[in-house]
Amino acid sequence: VRLVESGGGLVQAGGSLRLSCATSGIDFDINTMGWYRQAPGKQRDFIAEISSSGSANYADSVEGRFTISRDNAWNTVYLQMNSLEPEDTSTYYCHLEGWIPGTYSLKSYWGQGTQVTVSS
Repeated sequence: VRLVESGGGLVQAGGSLRLSCATSGIDFDINTMGWYRQAPGKQRDFIAEISSSGSANYADSVEGRFTISRDNAWNTVYLQMNSLEPEDTSTYYCHLEGWIPGTYSLKSYWGQGTQVTVSS
């Protein structure tokens, strides 16, 4: 399984970025895919996730500013980030939670991360 993030970069406060997470090597059912972020010296925090039914959940800190979406085949998951703030500066990680075939257990996979820097 491979998750590859792209779309990070430097943007001014109030600007927008769209992150992409391209998937490959998936031969199992996916429960959710989502995004987390981690700043230096801090824990990795949940940002958003989208389920197999298409329902989305967001952290309070990004609700109304960020939108997660995916294509029907789970080939790519996106995170549209609007009204960016300096506090959004972080490394953003793509996350996939998939069903282990033949079980009721879930397994997590992570991308390598993409840096987002928001200048004031």
